[in-house]
Amino acid sequence: MSVGGLANRVGITPAHLAVLKNGPAKAVRCATLAVLCEVLECQPGDVLRSEAEDTASE
Repeated sequence: MSVGGLANRVGITPAHLAVLKNGPAKAVRCATLAVLCEVLECQPGDVLRSEAEDTASE
């Protein structure tokens, strides 16, 4: 499936999908995540990754 096709099926722009895929997305709506997982036939844990924030500058 193309990026454009996936974005269309999820109901977001290809640019928004690119930010979710490549970063630096800070958040994702639960509804968007639910549709994304439905389209990809996966679970949220299959597409989410947690990274520690850089707190050295604080």
